[in-house]
Amino acid sequence: MPELPEVETVRRGLDTHVVGRNFEFVTIHHDRTARHNLGGRAELAGLLENAHVSGTGRRGKFMWFTLNDDTTDGALSLVVHLGMSGQMLIKDSRAGVSDPNHKHMRARAQLSDGNALWFVDQRTFGYWRTSDLVGGIPESLNHIARDLVDPAADIEELARSIKNRTAPIKVQLLDQTVVSGIGNIYADEMLWRAGISPKQNASRLSLARIENLLRCGQDVLSEAIAQGGTSFDDLYVNVNGQSGYFDRSLNAYGQAGLPCGRCATPMVKEMFRGRSATFCPTCQRAH
Repeated sequence: MPELPEVETVRRGLDTHVVGRNFEFVTIHHDRTARHNLGGRAELAGLLENAHVSGTGRRGKFMWFTLNDDTTDGALSLVVHLGMSGQMLIKDSRAGVSDPNHKHMRARAQLSDGNALWFVDQRTFGYWRTSDLVGGIPESLNHIARDLVDPAADIEELARSIKNRTAPIKVQLLDQTVVSGIGNIYADEMLWRAGISPKQNASRLSLARIENLLRCGQDVLSEAIAQGGTSFDDLYVNVNGQSGYFDRSLNAYGQAGLPCGRCATPMVKEMFRGRSATFCPTCQRAH
């Protein structure tokens, strides 16, 4: 699933290529894309047609468009979740069925500048949905915690909250109600950088170590955003269909069996709590 850096890369592209344009007409091609709108595909398309796109936002793995220059409470927004394989692509409006992704196009919005916005989603776990804004955030996302690169993130407060929980530290990093936007890739990377075992009980870590872990997370996420995210195949791409290259900088995720970049001990991959974790058994020991 695309994590924060991949979603932020897409959001930045949409901010450049969609904001300031109008949705002249919208077609929703698949029922699952509109599954969160009670009126289904017709309702979703009707709410979006002729809307002016005035801004973008993101929290964790979710992004949204603000519409019609209105960010007051109750104003309409369009929330986008990429699911496992979703792509938001900017296409010349003349692009047609010859495009290799066309068979997986789930929604299409014609833009007033002549381009088109395509939502391509092979596995159909992603969606578009309308949601009223509350405090500048779509109401449907009010249960999602702030992420580590949010300017309003309070690292000290988050560290205290994590320390007061008994779950292993990686389980907490993956909990979107604790801190959002982090999945397996970036959890493994920030834990390796901080020298903390993914199985470590958070309550046994000092506040200073938890704060350092979160700041390592900020660094990892920022570096990944700068490199367009992590792309292992052609699914995680920006709005122009280009892949990111943070996979070349990975120190933990996907490195099982390779020497640790710090101590040269072979990295190991283990399953716990239903998720995998790749880490160094020497410099990421649990205590």
